[in-house]
Parts: sequence; structure tokens; C-alpha cells
Amino acid sequence: MLAVAAGLHAESGRTESGHDAWLRYPPYPQPLPIVISTVGNSPLTISARNELDRALRGITGKAPRTESGIPKESAIVVATLDKLPREWNLSAVLIPDSYWLKTLETSGVRYLVVTGPDDRGVLYGAFALLRKISLGESIAALDEKQSPALPVRWVNQWDRLDGSIERGYGGRSIFWEEGHARADLTRVADYGRLLASVGINGCAINNVNSDLRMLTAQVIADAARIADAFRPWGVQTVLSVDFGSPNSMGGLDTFDPLDPRVAAWWKSKVDEIYRAIPDLGGFVMKADSEGRVGPSTYGRTHADAANVVARALKPHGGRIFYRGFVYDHHMDWRNLKNDRARAAYDNFKPLDGQFDDNVVVQIKNGPIDFQVREPASPLFGALEKTNEAIELQITQEYMGQARHMVYLVPMWKETLDFDMRTPGASTPVKHLVSAFAGVANVGLDDNWFGNHLSQANLYGFGRLAWNPDLSAKQIADEWTRLTFGNFPEITAMLLGSWRTYENYTGPLGLQTLTDITGNHYGVNVEASEANGWGQWHRADGQGVGMDRTVATGTGYIGQYSPEIAALYESLATCPDDLLLFVHHVPYTYKLHSGKTVIQSIYDSHYEGAQAVERYVREWKSLKGRVDDRRYQEVLAQLEYQAGQAAVWRDAVSNWFLRESGIPDAEGRVGHNPGRIEAESMRLKGYQVTDIRPWEAASGGKAVECPAQPSACSASLRYSGTPGKYTIRIEYFDQNNGIARFRLTVGGRVIDTWAADADLPTKAVDSSSSTRRTISSVDLHMGDEIRIQGTPEGGESAALDYIEILLYTK
Repeated sequence: MLAVAAGLHAESGRTESGHDAWLRYPPYPQPLPIVISTVGNSPLTISARNELDRALRGITGKAPRTESGIPKESAIVVATLDKLPREWNLSAVLIPDSYWLKTLETSGVRYLVVTGPDDRGVLYGAFALLRKISLGESIAALDEKQSPALPVRWVNQWDRLDGSIERGYGGRSIFWEEGHARADLTRVADYGRLLASVGINGCAINNVNSDLRMLTAQVIADAARIADAFRPWGVQTVLSVDFGSPNSMGGLDTFDPLDPRVAAWWKSKVDEIYRAIPDLGGFVMKADSEGRVGPSTYGRTHADAANVVARALKPHGGRIFYRGFVYDHHMDWRNLKNDRARAAYDNFKPLDGQFDDNVVVQIKNGPIDFQVREPASPLFGALEKTNEAIELQITQEYMGQARHMVYLVPMWKETLDFDMRTPGASTPVKHLVSAFAGVANVGLDDNWFGNHLSQANLYGFGRLAWNPDLSAKQIADEWTRLTFGNFPEITAMLLGSWRTYENYTGPLGLQTLTDITGNHYGVNVEASEANGWGQWHRADGQGVGMDRTVATGTGYIGQYSPEIAALYESLATCPDDLLLFVHHVPYTYKLHSGKTVIQSIYDSHYEGAQAVERYVREWKSLKGRVDDRRYQEVLAQLEYQAGQAAVWRDAVSNWFLRESGIPDAEGRVGHNPGRIEAESMRLKGYQVTDIRPWEAASGGKAVECPAQPSACSASLRYSGTPGKYTIRIEYFDQNNGIARFRLTVGGRVIDTWAADADLPTKAVDSSSSTRRTISSVDLHMGDEIRIQGTPEGGESAALDYIEILLYTK
């Protein structure tokens, strides 16, 4: 029997939370079977059947019938290859996790077969079929086999046992609460479903900065409950563990990896864990990095450290992902030969070939730390005899922390497609790695990330881990159509968003000019300097950039193959996008584009801020076509981002103007028509304060309202041409209270709002700087414009400036 779905429904009348992400299953215009038949009853086969049942209910509006065995009527048949009838002649040599979608007709009955060599492949096949249906593709004559490019595709969660998440922007942990696994693990199962839908087969459930309690009996039992929730979706549970555990919680007086007692302890502990979680995927380990203990304590190598744990895991089929993120965060910044970018290569290249075969060295895509632009890590080309995983950050630590739309797949593609030319042949990074690891950090928020558009990065990671040859455009288009519908406008916004973010933060290889010693969010140009963290850009009064050349710099460029080293070493061939990552040049140096470095810095920041303003307008054009809740939530996010982009634009441009002394050729930097600084307004109760760093506020100053009196005001008389205007108020939304504001014009209340966003700072600075926009305000000569701020808690109702701009629709 076949059911025909109704025509596509309008989105605007629906209310969606974002919880279903891309698994929404809209109606489909072609006939579909309404019988689902399974052969076998493994948990993954049952999950595949249940997903098909759920989808067909949404697509057809009818409940499909489920059966066991091969029915005598048209049906979707779900089974592994070995369970299909011999007479169907469906045989193939497929690697694990592969799937085969096939339509066939036998004895006058038409079947749609979802099969594979194993249960996980069958589950992936069910999701692949539903993706095709949801994208509106024809399934009338299917014959498609797909295999994953790489066997290991894991996400890492940085959840803490107390329920918080390091670098998590989507709410509290779905796994942990107050030292235990959550009583209700429904969200874990829902997450497993999302991961399975894009082929992810493992998840590390705790922070790489592992809690020392992680290997206690109680927490292992809790992890076993989490594994039970993941198991029906083919997602193996993975644990992040501390290298010092034999000593810190195991009772030994040492954690020396060459001590036989340490090896015995790891074997005993791993055996204990596998008794509780028989399908554990393995461990993730961070050692000798950022304060974590490691083998250097005993003069041992990273290979010694990884191997002692790997040998305990091997009898169970487990792997250890040993992070290559090892560097000295106490380097002397005054030594111009010191270079954090060298660290991964310097630590691991000498050990190539010394790691056991179930060790995977987990390498970040670039040599620093998830910056807005970095070259591909040279370590990918250096380890010729060692298993490598590429580590990509799905959570947006340095990328606007999910408060900014930044689609990361184009950035990841640049690394994956980059040809390392090792050894002298075509060797793109995607052909050098054997595994993918993505730092995901979903949380309890309805939409998982705190931003509907950030879901595209998890989807994109899964699709690339399955097939790194997919294009960023194809993935963006898929995600948009599955998540919102056929809106090319959203796809275009996503595809431009990384370059836009780079433009208004740190272009030309400057890295992200953020507060690296603080919250990694707001702009703070000098935070990268005069400290041991090594994210230096070396800007001074004459020039900018980190000299990493072999000839005069740190020698970092020499870590690449000769062809790539020659490309970066020469100013004539170095790409503009990476110039300041590998060269220190004068501000007047001319790029390949023909612009000077300083003018390019100015122009890119203005272009980036303008692009986000354009995103707001483009999103508004979707009103009535996107469901109401998600429309409003994305609009609020984009409007906030537009304000933050202007903060970044002004801060970076003004900082470089002051440092270089070279004005903007377009006359924009330092000139803001329509802007009135709060400190120049008539103040009642408000007090002028200097902001640190100075570039974090317009003019380096703001006004704050002390705890007493209970309210303050800043006002001015309008003296311009009468008409309709847009009023923008830049204020500060600290996270230690909820201040309240009221705008009046000519005695009329125009707007009221609360400063209740959860931004990552208690300070009055760039991280708390927020824009309120009030459109279509009638202004007359002599009108008093008054902003009243009422502080609450530690929040001081601080103001930066007001802008009065001619209103345009």
C-alpha cells in the first residue's frame, strides 16, 4: 500500500523550539510505502524501524504498519544483508557502517530495501533514506551504496560532573548534574539520535580537563547508564581520563608510565570499566598541557604515556585519542624565537612510529587554538607512521560563542582540502587522517546550542566526517532545507558568515583579537601580547604580524614540506589571508590585492559590520515564511550580532589607528556621524568612568549609575531636521544583575527593556556592550531624548553612546 503526502505546508503558523534540529520530516509529494518490515530485532534495527515510523507519521499524516519478516505487499524492508532472502541476489562487500538503499520488484511486489553489512549501517541507511525524502529527492529507482570515508567519527563533550560545560553555550549538561548522571537521560537519547543521523559513532561524555573522580566506581556506574541511552543509536560512549589517575585516585605513589605497577593499575581499571560498559569506545587524554600532569614529570615521552593506556584498552578493542594540544603556556614573550605554533610538531614529530596501533594522535586543525584563520597544522604532514585524528571545534569558543552566526564548514574544508605535499606528492589533509573528533558541547537549551543557526556546524561536522569531499555549499543547502525549508537566503548567509566574522575580528592571519586571558569573547587587542599564552600578533607602532619565517623568524614555516614552506616563506607567494600569521610587515606593506595592510584592516572591519546588517535585513524578508518562534529568536540573535560587529569594528580600527598613526583613507575611523557619547550628555546620577581596555567603549569612556540613587538619566535636546529616525542605544548588559532602561522622547515613553542577556562578563567592557535599536521614531526640533537607567544587583545600567540615524525601512 502507498500513501501520498499532502502538499508542503506553510511554516509561519507553526511554532518550533529547534529541538528536532534537521529531523523535522515535512510532507513529501511522492507515494511512500506505509508498511515497515524488519528482519531481526537488534536494538539498532529497532531504532531504524522506529525512526522510519516516526518520519512516515509526520510525512503522510498516517500511522504506518510495522511487521516482522518479508511481507507480500509493498513495504520498506529493514535488515542487514545476511538476513535478506537469497533470491533477491543482494550481496556486496561493504566496510563496517556502510549502507545500501535499493528499490526492487519481485513477484509483482515492490520493496524499498534499507540494508548494510551491520546493524549500524542499517540505521545510517534509514536516516539517509529519510534525508533524501526530506530533501524532496526521488526514491522511485534507488540503488545507492555509501561507505564512511573514515572508521572513527567521534564528538567530544567538555561537560563537567557538576553539570556545567567548559566552552558550552547551549545551557547545562545533558549528562551530569551535581556529581552524578542526570536522573532523566531522555536528552542523551535524543542527542544520540541526532548524532546517528549524520553518522557519528562515538561521544566523549566529559571534559578533556578530566575530573579526578571520573574513574571512581560510582561515576563509572553513572557512565554505564549514559551508555545505555546512547547504545540504541550506535553511539559508543568514550571517557576523558586524567593521566595522573593511578596516583591521584588509584592509591599508587607514582603515575610513571614505565612503572609496571602503573601498567597493572591501568589494566585493572580498564577491565573494570569494560565490565560496566562492554562497548566503550575508549579514552580521550590531555596530558602535559595547560596544567594537566603528563609524562614529563618522569622524563618520559608522550608515546610512553599513550601506549601504557592503549595496551590496557587493546584487548577490549578500545582506542585512546591522545591530544596533540601540548605547549608551554609560560613562554617568555620577549624572546622573538619562541612560538606556540611550533609546539605540536616539536613535541610529536620525534615520536613518529613509536605509538601503538590503537593510539590516535588528536590534532587541532591549526597550530594555535581554533582561531578564526590558521594554516593547516604542519603535524598532519609530519606523522607518517602514526594514526591521526583531526580535531575540529563545533562549539564556537573563539567564534562568537553561538551569539554570532558563524558557519564553520568552509573553514574546515580549507584545512581538509589543503595539500601538505608530503612527501612531495598530493596529500590533502583529509587523506592523511584516520579519524574525526569534534568538540560539540551541546546543552539543555531547546535548540541544543543557544543559537538555531549553530546547529549547522554539528550537522556539517557529521557530514564531513562521513564524506570530506562534500562541499560547504552542498552541506549548507542540505541543512537549510532540512531545518527551515527551501530558503536560499539562509544558505547564502551561512556561506558568507565565516569570512564576515573574520573581517570584523581578525583578518589577514591576525587571529581572533579577543580577550584570550579572559572569556575568549569580547575584543581586547592587547590581550594577545605580554603574556605566556603565545597567541601573539606582535603589533607595534611600525608594523604587525608574527615572523615565523626560517630566515629571520621562529622557523615555524620550516615544519612544512619544502613546497609549502617555500609558499609561505616568500612574501611574493604568501596568501594575503595568512600574511600576518607568518610575517611581520610594515603597515604600509602592499598586499596582493593592492591595498596596504592598514587600509585592509580598516576596510575589512567596515565590510564585516555591514555584512551583518545585511543579514538582519535578509532575515526580515523571511517573516511569515519561517515559523514564528524560530524567526523571532534568530532575528534577535542577528540584531545582537550586528551590534557586536560594530563594537569590534570600532575597537580594532581605533586601536590600529592609534598604534600606527595612519588614518583611514575613507575617513570613517574615529568619525561617527549621528553618534553622541553618553559622557557628553546631560547626566543626572550617572558618573563618567574610564573603560579598560580603552578600545572596548566608544571614546574609551562610559557612564555608570551607582547603587544610589536608584535611577539615573542621560538626556539631550534634539536640534536636527524633523522626521523619522532610528535611535540606537549602546549600553552594557553585565551578568551580575538585571538593570532596566526607559527611553522617552518629548516626554513620551518610546521603549523600555531589561538588560537580562546572559553575556560572559560582570564587567563594563566589550563583552557586555549591547545595542538596542528603536525604529521609526518621530523627532522634532527641541525634543528631549532621555535614557533612564535603573541598576540592579551588580549591574550598573551603564551607557556608552546614542546614535540618531535617518530611518529607512
